[in-house]
Amino acid sequence: MRKNKTTHFMSAILIVLFSVAFIVLTGRFMYIQATGEIDGVSLKEFADQKRTSSYTINAERGKIYDNNGMALAYDMPVYRLYAIVREEYSKNLDEPKHVVDPERTAQALAPILGVEESDILDPLLKGINQDRFQVEFGKAGNDISQQTKEQIENLNLPGINFEEHSQRYYPNGTFASHIIGFAREEEVEIDGELTSEIKGIAGMENEMNDLLKGEDGYISYQRDQYNKRLLKPNEIISEPENGDDVYLTIDQKIQTLVEDVLSQVEEEYEPERITAVVMDPKTGEVLAMGNRPSYNPNNPANVENWYNDVISTPFEPGSTVKMFTWAAAIEEGVYNGEDIFQSGSFQVNAQINAIHDHNNGEGWGTISFDEGFERSSNVAAAKLVWENIGTDKFLDYLHAFDFDKKTGIDLPGEVAGEILYNWPLEKITTSFGQGSTSTPIQQMKAATAIANDGKMVQPYVIQKIVDSSTGKIMEEKSPNVVGQPISEATADQVLTLLESVVVGENGTGKKFKLEDYTTGGKTGTAEIPNPEGGGYLTGKNNYIFSFLGMAPIDDPQLVMYVSVKQPKLDTYEVGSDPVSFIYRNVMENSLHYLNIDPDKQEDNTPNKVEIPKVIGAKTTDLQQQLADYGLNVTVVGDGGNIISANVKEGDKVIAQERIIIVTDKPTMPNIKDWSIRDVSQLADLIGLKMESFGNGYVITQNIEEGTPIKENDYLAVELKAPGESESTEEDKEEHSSEPEEIPESVQPEESNETE
Repeated sequence: MRKNKTTHFMSAILIVLFSVAFIVLTGRFMYIQATGEIDGVSLKEFADQKRTSSYTINAERGKIYDNNGMALAYDMPVYRLYAIVREEYSKNLDEPKHVVDPERTAQALAPILGVEESDILDPLLKGINQDRFQVEFGKAGNDISQQTKEQIENLNLPGINFEEHSQRYYPNGTFASHIIGFAREEEVEIDGELTSEIKGIAGMENEMNDLLKGEDGYISYQRDQYNKRLLKPNEIISEPENGDDVYLTIDQKIQTLVEDVLSQVEEEYEPERITAVVMDPKTGEVLAMGNRPSYNPNNPANVENWYNDVISTPFEPGSTVKMFTWAAAIEEGVYNGEDIFQSGSFQVNAQINAIHDHNNGEGWGTISFDEGFERSSNVAAAKLVWENIGTDKFLDYLHAFDFDKKTGIDLPGEVAGEILYNWPLEKITTSFGQGSTSTPIQQMKAATAIANDGKMVQPYVIQKIVDSSTGKIMEEKSPNVVGQPISEATADQVLTLLESVVVGENGTGKKFKLEDYTTGGKTGTAEIPNPEGGGYLTGKNNYIFSFLGMAPIDDPQLVMYVSVKQPKLDTYEVGSDPVSFIYRNVMENSLHYLNIDPDKQEDNTPNKVEIPKVIGAKTTDLQQQLADYGLNVTVVGDGGNIISANVKEGDKVIAQERIIIVTDKPTMPNIKDWSIRDVSQLADLIGLKMESFGNGYVITQNIEEGTPIKENDYLAVELKAPGESESTEEDKEEHSSEPEEIPESVQPEESNETE
């Protein structure tokens, strides 16, 4: 009986417990059914999330163009190679979709990818042994070009596949690299998830990154457990917003001229630094800007100089500043060019060091102040400031020319120079460009006042920003007059003085004379402070040689600054040789390219040739006619008629200039030993997609001579500087490696280097 009672009692307890559990579970199910939630999580949303696939649709990064619409930076499709190695993937298929023969596959791929067979075979065998679905090949299989992809596809290797992604591409290599900068693919975290995007690292790519990058879109749809789209997939598509396009004031033709001559001077003279900048003084538009050392933004490895020296490296400029000293004296009404002074040396008093002229203080006897400008007399500049203008008033003019502030140019990393004006000697030496510092772009901005009737304009490099989808102009810049430090009459008088430096009997700038245009400017030979302490470096090569010039001198259309730091000069050479080589080549050809009428009355150059009718001419007739003129003519193709050329009727060219004429049946010419400028002209005429590797002159081309060519064909060229040895495989590996460290934002430090 006791056992029976206990059994009934326990049974009752269990019944109660089960009843409570049943009620709780039933209530829970009813609650879930009624609310559709568990712990605040919507079951419907959870199910939708589980059966919904979502993929990012990448936005296309905006392009960067020159002022004529020539693409300087754009996204290019590249490919990642991968192989499917699991045999099950080919089950019930007529053709295998996995790697059937690893040895044969590795043997076929290795020479195309430029790697050892083991670099392909080892990952394949490892993937098969580990029963992996697919394998990748590391660096060997990344960033494969369209041309290489097509070569591999033509092999019909089973199991070999490609995944497309974008890579930023710069078709002109080192062209304006410090302006354009570069961008590369990087991992970023968005909403807690890692993804990759192309991000601007330096230059305009960094400065305008938010506008260029756009906004990614996405596509989502519902699927079953086998990842197949449902009949009613509830598809959602959010279209990407492509990045805006940026148009620069840079002119591709003028920039190419700059890059070519800078490379030649770098090769011949091996200087520490070169800078060059070309600007329209009426508008402030920068048409070209280059530095050496430079880098190739397609492969920014082992970069010697991240900084754009034109805007980021202040230095003691030397005698180019004298044009502003004379301008101040003329504007102040205290200048008479016929007044005379004793050249050689000048000392205010015993407490202040004497000022000496650049010919070891010998001077040229008693000369006029106009002649002092011609000869670049330090004494003349010092006397003008100390005795005529007054140091306080001269400081006002330095401020009026904005030498105490940044120009505000729309480029990252600008650093202003410093007016050193505390002691009497500093106030005197500033008059001839010593002690105080400035950047080339500050001098260019100040020079616009002389070239532009006294009105000083702000330099800029962004012409406009355009919506890439609609073509609508979002923002467009226009000339900005930021001051008028001198009058039109003063500007005209200074232009006359600048011309005398080039054409005058005693001028220091005779080497800068142009063939078809009158030009003027001011030479500079700036001392370099000794980095080991005290004084300045000595020796023939230890200067910064420079020239700030403009042409045509009566109404300047272009202003140009060139500086070459510490070139290696032969005994018979002088510092103005490399500087004048750059200036003459760029200025002369740029003025012709811009169709500026020559202002010289006579052209005594015997090797100048006027081009006859080109378009529509018979090939054989035109070829013979140009050859008779002694021109270097390249005929592209064997067609009977000419359809395009890099010159037009009426152009005047020099004998050594390459003339490219394209027939109606174009074929690839032999372009070995061509400069990048000539190759770019050929690519423009045909419409080829060009990719260049290296600097200097062409040594290899991917399209064989005589092959028919057409628009959008891919042309790859490798260039080497004269005398540069062929690279070894080790060199190539080093060159292709990623840079060890790239600053997130390439901002220069404040420079205390003065030159």
